[in-house]
Amino acid sequence: MASRPRHDQNEPSRMERLRCTGLPACDGYEQVVACRDAESGLCAFVAIHSTALGPALGGCRMWPYGSEEEALSDVLRLAQGMSYKHAVAGTGQGGGKAVIVGDPRSDKSEVLFLAFGRVVAQLHGTYITAEDVGTTADDMVVVRRATRHVAGLPIEQGGSGDPSPITAWGVFCGIQAALRFQRGRDELQGIGVAVQGVGHVGYALCKYLHEAGAELVAADPHEPAIARVRDEFGARVVPPDDLYDVQADVFAPCGLGGSLNPETVPRLRASIVAGAANNQLAAPGAARLLARRDILYAPDYVINAGGIINISYESRGYDQAKARQHTARIADTLTHIFEQAQREGITTAAVADRMARQALESA
Repeated sequence: MASRPRHDQNEPSRMERLRCTGLPACDGYEQVVACRDAESGLCAFVAIHSTALGPALGGCRMWPYGSEEEALSDVLRLAQGMSYKHAVAGTGQGGGKAVIVGDPRSDKSEVLFLAFGRVVAQLHGTYITAEDVGTTADDMVVVRRATRHVAGLPIEQGGSGDPSPITAWGVFCGIQAALRFQRGRDELQGIGVAVQGVGHVGYALCKYLHEAGAELVAADPHEPAIARVRDEFGARVVPPDDLYDVQADVFAPCGLGGSLNPETVPRLRASIVAGAANNQLAAPGAARLLARRDILYAPDYVINAGGIINISYESRGYDQAKARQHTARIADTLTHIFEQAQREGITTAAVADRMARQALESA
């Protein structure tokens, strides 16, 4: 990793472009920057993977990473995932992402997000930020005071509002597509779904599933969140690590990424993996492990594209109905991926990656 950027106390903020020497999967990124601001305590990274299809649009995540190396590795994975997500979803946007190192429950401040906004402004429109895990539409309102390159603002301010419900809607449509492909019917009545992570998107997905008659099992380390889905939807609650062992039809990862790995995949007792989390596979080999166990995997950046599809419509005059119709097409895309993977005897992840690369190369 590049050396820690030096900071002059007389400067309100400092941005340094990183070479990322020796970091995995860093080759091919258009721009990676580290950002620090002494006054606000900002420590952030922005990665722009590709603008071949348009300006890089991707959310700003705030999380208490254990180290700056961990934060940088995460933003690199997320940015590439955004490029692939936009390419397959056909939004006309490129891929980028930002992460702020800090606890969203205790470290947020107005000056922090203003400092982050100044960083986005210095990128001159190559990166458009939005909310993500740990940030909200209200946080983006503060960022908007420092830069116009912000999406996902509240509806009353000309934006599309909280993208969580439409992200969850896309995942719900994707679960139906997986059930239809695997079982010939997409009814959720009596279908068991194990939901890992019940924050904004996970909660909204639980709502859709409950209304459709699904039987929910949920896990989340945040007690108020898990109590909410238990009380409102009758979800059975289990400790987070026990969820992998729960007998269910669908395992839905909706928390942080990396939950599917050589230790957890053998424990799964579901025949479908379909959820909202980014970077669900801890390593590419996890897709092969799932396939060997005949577990149908809905590639994460395909099934969870609803939020970014929704936000992409802000630039053309936001139309919720059109955004929702576009999001519903996630089911058709996944069906194509499932069928192609079956015909060729390869993983669904490999088919999705190929689709994304072809779209980027053709651009």
